[in-house]
Amino acid sequence: MKTLEEKLGYSFQNPALLENALTHSSRANESRGKLQSNERLEFLGDSILGMVVADHLFRSHPDLPEGDLTRTRAALVCEESLVEVARDLGLGEYLRLGKGESSGGGRDRPSIQADAVEAVLAAIYLDGGIGSARKFIQRFILSREIAGLTKPLDHKTALQELVQRESGQVLQYRLVREEGPDHNKRFFVTVELNGSPIGSGSGRSKKEAEQMSAQAAILALKKN
Repeated sequence: MKTLEEKLGYSFQNPALLENALTHSSRANESRGKLQSNERLEFLGDSILGMVVADHLFRSHPDLPEGDLTRTRAALVCEESLVEVARDLGLGEYLRLGKGESSGGGRDRPSIQADAVEAVLAAIYLDGGIGSARKFIQRFILSREIAGLTKPLDHKTALQELVQRESGQVLQYRLVREEGPDHNKRFFVTVELNGSPIGSGSGRSKKEAEQMSAQAAILALKKN
Protein backbone atom coordinates (compact mmCIF):
# COMPACT_ATOMS: atom_id res chain seq x y z
CA MET A 1 0.00 0.00 0.00
CA LYS A 2 2.96 2.32 0.49
CA THR A 3 3.49 2.48 -3.26
CA LEU A 4 -0.12 3.49 -3.78
CA GLU A 5 0.13 6.12 -1.04
CA GLU A 6 3.12 7.60 -2.86
CA LYS A 7 1.07 7.77 -6.06
CA LEU A 8 -1.81 9.38 -4.17
CA GLY A 9 0.49 11.88 -2.52
CA TYR A 10 -1.10 11.04 0.82
CA SER A 11 -0.02 8.86 3.76
CA PHE A 12 -2.86 7.33 5.78
CA GLN A 13 -2.90 7.51 9.55
CA ASN A 14 -5.47 4.71 9.45
CA PRO A 15 -4.47 2.31 6.63
CA ALA A 16 -7.68 0.33 7.18
CA LEU A 17 -9.61 3.14 5.49
CA LEU A 18 -7.60 2.72 2.29
CA GLU A 19 -8.05 -1.06 2.41
CA ASN A 20 -11.80 -0.57 2.78
CA ALA A 21 -11.82 1.86 -0.16
CA LEU A 22 -10.25 -0.80 -2.37
CA THR A 23 -12.60 -3.62 -1.31
CA HIS A 24 -15.25 -4.39 -3.91
CA SER A 25 -18.58 -5.90 -2.89
CA SER A 26 -17.63 -9.19 -4.57
CA ARG A 27 -14.71 -9.61 -2.13
CA ALA A 28 -16.80 -8.47 0.84
CA ASN A 29 -19.48 -11.02 -0.01
CA GLU A 30 -16.91 -13.80 -0.17
CA SER A 31 -15.60 -12.82 3.27
CA ARG A 32 -19.01 -13.57 4.84
CA GLY A 33 -19.15 -10.42 6.88
CA LYS A 34 -15.47 -10.12 7.77
CA LEU A 35 -14.87 -7.32 5.25
CA GLN A 36 -16.96 -4.26 4.40
CA SER A 37 -17.33 -3.18 0.77
CA ASN A 38 -16.38 0.28 -0.45
CA GLU A 39 -19.96 1.17 -1.40
CA ARG A 40 -20.57 3.47 1.59
CA LEU A 41 -17.27 5.24 0.97
CA GLU A 42 -18.13 5.60 -2.73
CA PHE A 43 -21.42 7.27 -1.76
CA LEU A 44 -19.59 9.78 0.45
CA GLY A 45 -16.82 10.38 -2.09
CA ASP A 46 -19.32 11.15 -4.84
CA SER A 47 -20.85 13.92 -2.71
CA ILE A 48 -17.48 15.37 -1.68
CA LEU A 49 -16.25 15.39 -5.28
CA GLY A 50 -19.34 17.13 -6.60
CA MET A 51 -19.26 19.78 -3.87
CA VAL A 52 -15.53 20.58 -4.16
CA VAL A 53 -15.59 20.77 -7.97
CA ALA A 54 -18.72 22.93 -7.99
CA ASP A 55 -17.24 25.25 -5.36
CA HIS A 56 -13.99 25.59 -7.30
CA LEU A 57 -15.72 26.33 -10.61
CA PHE A 58 -18.08 28.85 -9.00
CA ARG A 59 -15.23 30.78 -7.37
CA SER A 60 -12.73 30.51 -10.23
CA HIS A 61 -15.06 31.45 -13.09
CA PRO A 62 -17.36 34.27 -11.92
CA ASP A 63 -18.30 35.12 -15.50
CA LEU A 64 -19.33 31.64 -16.63
CA PRO A 65 -23.09 31.08 -16.96
CA GLU A 66 -24.79 28.23 -15.12
CA GLY A 67 -24.97 26.04 -18.23
CA ASP A 68 -21.21 26.14 -18.81
CA LEU A 69 -20.53 25.49 -15.12
CA THR A 70 -22.83 22.47 -15.21
CA ARG A 71 -21.25 21.11 -18.39
CA THR A 72 -17.73 21.53 -17.04
CA ARG A 73 -18.55 19.91 -13.72
CA ALA A 74 -20.18 16.98 -15.52
CA ALA A 75 -17.08 16.50 -17.69
CA LEU A 76 -14.80 16.52 -14.64
CA VAL A 77 -16.77 14.14 -12.40
CA CYS A 78 -18.19 11.71 -14.97
CA GLU A 79 -17.24 8.05 -15.03
CA GLU A 80 -14.87 8.48 -17.95
CA SER A 81 -12.89 11.16 -16.12
CA LEU A 82 -12.65 9.04 -12.97
CA VAL A 83 -11.52 6.02 -14.97
CA GLU A 84 -8.67 8.10 -16.37
CA VAL A 85 -7.66 8.95 -12.78
CA ALA A 86 -7.81 5.29 -11.80
CA ARG A 87 -5.62 4.28 -14.73
CA ASP A 88 -3.12 7.07 -14.03
CA LEU A 89 -2.82 5.68 -10.50
CA GLY A 90 -2.75 2.05 -11.62
CA LEU A 91 -5.59 1.55 -9.16
CA GLY A 92 -6.79 -1.66 -10.77
CA GLU A 93 -3.86 -3.69 -9.47
CA TYR A 94 -4.64 -2.69 -5.87
CA LEU A 95 -8.36 -3.54 -5.94
CA ARG A 96 -9.56 -6.31 -3.63
CA LEU A 97 -11.99 -8.30 -5.77
CA GLY A 98 -13.81 -11.58 -5.41
CA LYS A 99 -12.43 -14.52 -7.38
CA GLY A 100 -15.16 -14.40 -10.01
CA GLU A 101 -14.95 -10.64 -10.52
CA SER A 102 -11.17 -10.76 -10.70
CA SER A 103 -11.08 -13.56 -13.28
CA GLY A 104 -13.84 -11.82 -15.26
CA GLY A 105 -11.80 -8.68 -15.89
CA GLY A 106 -13.10 -6.64 -12.98
CA ARG A 107 -9.82 -4.81 -12.49
CA ASP A 108 -10.36 -3.09 -15.84
CA ARG A 109 -14.11 -2.57 -15.50
CA PRO A 110 -14.81 1.19 -15.78
CA SER A 111 -17.62 1.28 -13.21
CA ILE A 112 -15.50 -0.52 -10.59
CA GLN A 113 -12.51 1.73 -11.21
CA ALA A 114 -14.58 4.94 -11.06
CA ASP A 115 -16.30 3.87 -7.85
CA ALA A 116 -12.92 3.03 -6.31
CA VAL A 117 -11.60 6.53 -7.04
CA GLU A 118 -14.56 8.05 -5.19
CA ALA A 119 -14.10 5.59 -2.33
CA VAL A 120 -10.40 6.48 -2.04
CA LEU A 121 -11.33 10.16 -1.99
CA ALA A 122 -13.75 9.53 0.87
CA ALA A 123 -11.09 7.55 2.74
CA ILE A 124 -8.67 10.48 2.42
CA TYR A 125 -11.39 12.84 3.68
CA LEU A 126 -12.15 10.68 6.73
CA ASP A 127 -8.48 10.22 7.50
CA GLY A 128 -7.15 13.73 6.86
CA GLY A 129 -10.10 16.09 6.54
CA ILE A 130 -11.48 18.23 3.75
CA GLY A 131 -8.12 19.93 3.12
CA SER A 132 -6.48 16.64 2.17
CA ALA A 133 -9.49 15.71 0.05
CA ARG A 134 -9.28 19.04 -1.79
CA LYS A 135 -5.59 18.49 -2.53
CA PHE A 136 -6.39 15.09 -4.04
CA ILE A 137 -9.19 16.56 -6.18
CA GLN A 138 -6.99 19.46 -7.27
CA ARG A 139 -4.18 17.14 -8.31
CA PHE A 140 -6.15 14.45 -10.08
CA ILE A 141 -9.49 16.01 -11.11
CA LEU A 142 -9.24 19.79 -11.40
CA SER A 143 -6.01 19.48 -13.35
CA ARG A 144 -8.32 18.38 -16.19
CA GLU A 145 -10.39 21.56 -15.93
CA ILE A 146 -9.16 23.22 -19.12
CA ALA A 147 -10.08 20.16 -21.15
CA GLY A 148 -13.50 20.20 -19.51
CA LEU A 149 -14.03 23.87 -20.39
CA THR A 150 -12.83 23.72 -23.97
CA LYS A 151 -13.67 20.19 -25.06
CA PRO A 152 -16.89 18.75 -23.64
CA LEU A 153 -17.18 14.99 -23.76
CA ASP A 154 -19.75 14.39 -26.51
CA HIS A 155 -19.26 10.92 -27.91
CA LYS A 156 -22.87 10.80 -29.15
CA THR A 157 -22.22 13.63 -31.61
CA ALA A 158 -18.94 12.05 -32.69
CA LEU A 159 -20.69 8.71 -33.29
CA GLN A 160 -23.47 10.41 -35.26
CA GLU A 161 -20.91 12.12 -37.48
CA LEU A 162 -19.05 8.83 -37.96
CA VAL A 163 -22.06 6.78 -39.10
CA GLN A 164 -23.47 9.56 -41.29
CA ARG A 165 -20.57 9.09 -43.68
CA GLU A 166 -22.92 6.56 -45.25
CA SER A 167 -26.53 7.46 -46.04
CA GLY A 168 -29.51 5.77 -44.44
CA GLN A 169 -27.83 4.98 -41.10
CA VAL A 170 -30.11 4.95 -38.04
CA LEU A 171 -28.79 5.14 -34.46
CA GLN A 172 -30.96 4.25 -31.47
CA TYR A 173 -30.12 4.17 -27.75
CA ARG A 174 -31.89 1.58 -25.61
CA LEU A 175 -32.00 1.53 -21.79
CA VAL A 176 -31.26 -2.10 -20.95
CA ARG A 177 -31.60 -2.01 -17.16
CA GLU A 178 -31.16 -0.02 -13.97
CA GLU A 179 -29.35 -1.15 -10.83
CA GLY A 180 -28.91 0.16 -7.31
CA PRO A 181 -30.88 2.32 -4.86
CA ASP A 182 -32.32 5.68 -5.86
CA HIS A 183 -29.43 7.65 -4.34
CA ASN A 184 -26.82 5.58 -6.16
CA LYS A 185 -28.50 4.23 -9.30
CA ARG A 186 -26.58 2.99 -12.33
CA PHE A 187 -28.04 2.88 -15.83
CA PHE A 188 -27.03 0.47 -18.61
CA VAL A 189 -27.54 1.47 -22.23
CA THR A 190 -26.91 -0.20 -25.59
CA VAL A 191 -26.62 1.77 -28.82
CA GLU A 192 -27.84 0.14 -32.02
CA LEU A 193 -26.97 0.89 -35.63
CA ASN A 194 -29.74 -0.12 -38.03
CA GLY A 195 -31.14 -2.40 -35.34
CA SER A 196 -27.86 -4.15 -34.46
CA PRO A 197 -26.03 -3.44 -31.16
CA ILE A 198 -22.63 -1.80 -31.64
CA GLY A 199 -21.76 -0.60 -28.15
CA SER A 200 -22.78 -0.73 -24.49
CA GLY A 201 -22.04 1.47 -21.52
CA SER A 202 -23.14 2.40 -18.01
CA GLY A 203 -23.30 5.57 -15.96
CA ARG A 204 -24.90 7.38 -13.06
CA SER A 205 -27.47 8.92 -15.39
CA LYS A 206 -29.08 7.87 -18.66
CA LYS A 207 -27.17 10.61 -20.48
CA GLU A 208 -23.83 9.45 -19.11
CA ALA A 209 -24.64 5.82 -19.97
CA GLU A 210 -25.50 6.87 -23.53
CA GLN A 211 -22.19 8.73 -23.80
CA MET A 212 -20.27 5.68 -22.58
CA SER A 213 -22.10 3.38 -25.02
CA ALA A 214 -21.36 5.80 -27.86
CA GLN A 215 -17.68 5.84 -26.91
CA ALA A 216 -17.60 2.02 -26.94
CA ALA A 217 -19.32 2.01 -30.34
CA ILE A 218 -16.81 4.45 -31.81
CA LEU A 219 -13.90 2.27 -30.66
CA ALA A 220 -15.59 -0.84 -32.09
CA LEU A 221 -16.36 0.78 -35.44
CA LYS A 222 -12.83 2.11 -35.84
CA LYS A 223 -11.41 -1.38 -35.28
CA ASN A 224 -13.47 -2.76 -38.15
